[in-house]
Amino acid sequence: MKAHLSWVCHGPTEANRNGRFPADEPLEAKAAQQARILAEQLETVDRAWSSPALRARQTAAALGLDGVTEPAFRECDYGRWQGKSIADLNNSDPEALAFWMLDLDAAPHGGEALSAVFARVGGWMKDHIGDSGHTVAVTHATVIRAAILHVLQAPPSAFWSIDVEPLGIVEMTSDGRRWQLRFPNVTR
Repeated sequence: MKAHLSWVCHGPTEANRNGRFPADEPLEAKAAQQARILAEQLETVDRAWSSPALRARQTAAALGLDGVTEPAFRECDYGRWQGKSIADLNNSDPEALAFWMLDLDAAPHGGEALSAVFARVGGWMKDHIGDSGHTVAVTHATVIRAAILHVLQAPPSAFWSIDVEPLGIVEMTSDGRRWQLRFPNVTR
């Protein structure tokens, strides 16, 4: 049976709005209402997974999902950059920020390299390629971007060319041998 995987990016947070590296912050007040509207677009769900982060768990709950916490879906550990704005970091340590963006194996912030995120997400996808039914994974833009790179077998540098907005959905299917991106018909 064909697998259907819907990646849902958590709802908006203050960090999203202010261009900061995230902490474990809650959703903005209106995000739960927006997620309830989004829930109407999801097909029947056979299983749900969620990042351990508060904002992802709150989004899953607002979608009406009882998501099982999946460590592979956790946000990148941004180390000492957590809570800092990208603009402030660009002013205070532009070399480190540029290095991190150019070398995806680098972790100048003392946290996790983006290549490690790619490896854990790709590992999860390999382990679940044979799942059947519809799975919803509520997680972070970073994780979803890593999943897209995995499916497309794209170079890691393509990571910066993918934009996943809060409450954005990326659809994938699997025939048990490979994952594919899926672009659903919105009129169904």
